[in-house]
Amino acid sequence: MTVQLPIYMDNHATTPLDPRVLQAMMPYLTNVFGNAASRNHSFGWAAEEAVSQAREEVRLLVGAASTKEIVFTSGATESNNLAIKGVAHQYREKGNHLVTAKTEHKAVLDTMKRLEREGFEVTYLDVDPQGLVTPEQVEAALRPGTLLVSLMLANNEIGTIQPIAEIGAVCRKRGVLLHTDAVQAVGRMAVSVEDLNVDLLSLSGHKIYGPKGVGALYVRRTPGPKKGPRVRLTPEMDGGGHEQGMRSGTLNVPGIVGLGEAARLARLEWQKDAAHAFALRERLRKKLYDALDMVHLNGADDPRRLPGNLNVSFSFVEGEAMMMGIKDVAVSSGSACTSASLEPSYVLRALGVDSELAHSSIRFGLGRFNTEEEVDHVADIVIREVRRLRDMSPLYDLHKEGIDYKSIQWQAH
Repeated sequence: MTVQLPIYMDNHATTPLDPRVLQAMMPYLTNVFGNAASRNHSFGWAAEEAVSQAREEVRLLVGAASTKEIVFTSGATESNNLAIKGVAHQYREKGNHLVTAKTEHKAVLDTMKRLEREGFEVTYLDVDPQGLVTPEQVEAALRPGTLLVSLMLANNEIGTIQPIAEIGAVCRKRGVLLHTDAVQAVGRMAVSVEDLNVDLLSLSGHKIYGPKGVGALYVRRTPGPKKGPRVRLTPEMDGGGHEQGMRSGTLNVPGIVGLGEAARLARLEWQKDAAHAFALRERLRKKLYDALDMVHLNGADDPRRLPGNLNVSFSFVEGEAMMMGIKDVAVSSGSACTSASLEPSYVLRALGVDSELAHSSIRFGLGRFNTEEEVDHVADIVIREVRRLRDMSPLYDLHKEGIDYKSIQWQAH
């Protein structure tokens, strides 16, 4: 079988649109074009019914008790903003303290920074070398004025799966709300808001083979002795009172239909998808580890790792040169350009990975449409490039001779 270039292995950044999702969306991009808020004619009724069906599919995917707990948004960034700011502003008279981790997505970290400028206090938890936060850390960070803990279920860079259920139990015991950014986890593992003990959960369509520009936020409405009272949010957008007043704006009906179909497929096929991605990831890892030395896994190993995530660093390899050498493979680099400087990933730095290794990291994201042939081709390309770059490295020569180059005292002239 001929492998078609370029090869896409960046499914944590976005996933391709599943053809079945496109097929479900097409009528709502063409002749079924009504506004779901138009209640006095059949065009609006058809759109409203489609939105209702999609809401039910998202509810089923995350195990929510009611469709009223599902709020549609433009994506997980908006969902994260609405959850965090919405809680902070709604309950401000009860406290001003929030808790998160240093490895969260920027959509959470930047939202926390904004709230700090408004006078809120935020605790940023450290993670261990695998990227994990413990329930004990969270409990130690809580105080009488803590309103919310926000921790992602699975990390977008290193695939580490946090013990959210256990952390949720701690939060419930202390009467603190828990939000989880579950963008990377949904569709890749079992996700149930009840089992996870969460009060708010963010997800996004384009990470589960759905369209971009649409997501959802689960907001717990069903109170109970073990759950606490219903969660209320201060809306971040006003006008029209859509989505039960939490998110005004004309609904993106085609996008919501696509999210609903993607959610349905994820609910029915996540185990098959996970097994497929895991088999490909392990095939890739074995090929790299068998052919190369000094390959370092970033993040936790199984079972606390997403099935399709492989984030590895290659010692004695310059990251940007590596990315140029494998330009026919779509992956993510451990480096990010910021203005005139090149900074290593803040997630890897939080794990304690040194700058050199962080710069040489590559995140492979295996998904539904990847094949064994693609994995074999990518492995060959990566192995070839690592060997080529190491052949040009005098430090690698020292390493092969058994000399610890970091202990050498270099003299400046």
